[in-house]
Amino acid sequence: MIAGYELIQQIGGGTFSSVFRAVNIENHQVAACKVIFIKEQTTERERKVVEKEMKLHKLLKHKHVLEFLHAAVVERKYKDRYVPGMYMLLELAAGGDLFDKIAPDVGIGENVAHYYFGQLLAGMDFIHREGVCHRDLKPENILLDVAGTLKISDFGLAAVYKLKESGKTRQLNELCGSLPYMAPEVHYTTPYEAEPIDVWGIGIILFTLLAGNTPWDQSTAQSSEFCQYITGEIFNQPPWNRLKADALSLICGLLTVEPERRMTLAEVFAHPWCIKPSQIAEQGVVALADHLTESLRANGDLKYAMPDIAISVETRKDQDGDEIMLSATHQSQFTQSLLLFSQTQSGRRYTPNLTRFYTSLGPGIMMQLIKESLTALGVKHKDGPTGEDERGEILRLRVGGYDKRNIAFKGWVELENFRYAETDGSFCLMTRDLGNPISWRQLWKALILSPAVDPHVLRK
Repeated sequence: MIAGYELIQQIGGGTFSSVFRAVNIENHQVAACKVIFIKEQTTERERKVVEKEMKLHKLLKHKHVLEFLHAAVVERKYKDRYVPGMYMLLELAAGGDLFDKIAPDVGIGENVAHYYFGQLLAGMDFIHREGVCHRDLKPENILLDVAGTLKISDFGLAAVYKLKESGKTRQLNELCGSLPYMAPEVHYTTPYEAEPIDVWGIGIILFTLLAGNTPWDQSTAQSSEFCQYITGEIFNQPPWNRLKADALSLICGLLTVEPERRMTLAEVFAHPWCIKPSQIAEQGVVALADHLTESLRANGDLKYAMPDIAISVETRKDQDGDEIMLSATHQSQFTQSLLLFSQTQSGRRYTPNLTRFYTSLGPGIMMQLIKESLTALGVKHKDGPTGEDERGEILRLRVGGYDKRNIAFKGWVELENFRYAETDGSFCLMTRDLGNPISWRQLWKALILSPAVDPHVLRK
């Protein structure tokens, strides 16, 4: 229990932390709780990094920054009664991450990209005015709330570079961030200016929204794609040659290699692509969800995420036959339109991503076929701890490997029982803890279409 919230279900996490859905039953409120575990080997320096993250995040209150609600620390001396860790209670981003909705190598359409880029720009402008540099702008840190509003999250690598009172700035010098999103100057051994590296980050994000993938694996001479960008050869190749002139000029301004010549946020706000009015701002949350998933419908991904049979046979009643009511704080027309809630016979399971599918075989047999397919795809896997919830046993598989650009990915495949037409089927959910979310979606699709799995997948 933290600040009246009870940790209900794990919804994400990696090696050093886990994220749980937390519920305040008394107030009918839902939040996310990030737990950074305190282990015997946790150093004082590691603790200070998390404490700094908490202090910075707490100060940043803006509609496009994920809200920081509360923090608590449980020391190791209480390990007999509690799990030692640093607990951060945060606003729940019930819309999942923005990039989970991107069709690989397609993008999300210019109008939706324009809408969300405007929100990202407003959030980053506020963060910089507060004297803070994010330093880790990447897809998984760009989240959506219950109404589809963009929220910037994860201030673990953030740094204060400017004093608000005097406006005095300092240079930064740590090598940090994620390779595909890092600005070139961060790789040098000399100190760098803070604001331009975040500008570079939003440039990579804009490209990814429009093109459906990152432009390169890293901004160094080791990347052939980055070298072709510098020489200009890349502009004749897809997806660069598909970008419209005004969007391309903005991306090139954001991704100018020399930081002193790179666009400032003020210049970005004034760019013709940014000042044109949004086509979807006034259309409402259902229309927004439709626009956001348009490319996923077009390439067929949505027919797997929620086939008709899953909707028709499942109910929203509990064991006593009463309608199940969930808190409106994490369920809305937007999240329902995005199909983020997996319906099951005894309620709904919150799944903040669309990498899931239903099959006509039960979990035991299906898991064997999934393992065969992953092996054939060159993906390493091992059995994970079996879980359980109100629907019964959940089979878990830990998976990992490298994508086409040799970037590591890790995640989980979970299978649970799903009953339809008087037979047992499976509900399969794939969640990623590390790696490019677009590569993860490609793995999800490859698994669905693999010869062993494909014949048993339920489609719309």
